[in-house]
Amino acid sequence: MRVAVFALLCCNTAYYLYAGTLSKGLDAGAWLVLLALFMLETGFAAHVRTPRAALAMRAGRVAAAAGICMAGIGYVLEQDALDTVNTALWIAVVVLLEIEVRHPRQVARMRKGFTAAAAALYTGLAILVLMWGWRGEWFDAYDALLWLIAFATIEMDVLAGAIPDAAG
Repeated sequence: MRVAVFALLCCNTAYYLYAGTLSKGLDAGAWLVLLALFMLETGFAAHVRTPRAALAMRAGRVAAAAGICMAGIGYVLEQDALDTVNTALWIAVVVLLEIEVRHPRQVARMRKGFTAAAAALYTGLAILVLMWGWRGEWFDAYDALLWLIAFATIEMDVLAGAIPDAAG
């Protein structure tokens, strides 16, 4: 299922790069890079711990983060409220995941709080899916739902302890 969701997100990104606004194309591409790096780091931790791989992944995360920030600024300038809120919520999700993956022992002591925070963020993102659907923006609703599935799957793995400690 993960491969299918990733492939669909690649198709969506290609669509946004071709037919979307500059902000949407940049946003989709940057999030796809970030998702791919997150999947590599959490799924193949032993292979990406070499100094070169770690440096490349860090550089990729910085580039993706810059793209996400630029897209977020673009959404604000375009007065696109749903995409602006969506970007802010996703940034919070990634911050939460980074903390969970890099500091699993500390997070385990505060598991209920992290679970509640994740639930609140994903609920906010699900509400945005419904809002895009209500507005008749079906492709945006479908795309947002795919992103929810992709990151919720990673989040469930993290909460279940299935992802090794990426901190070493």
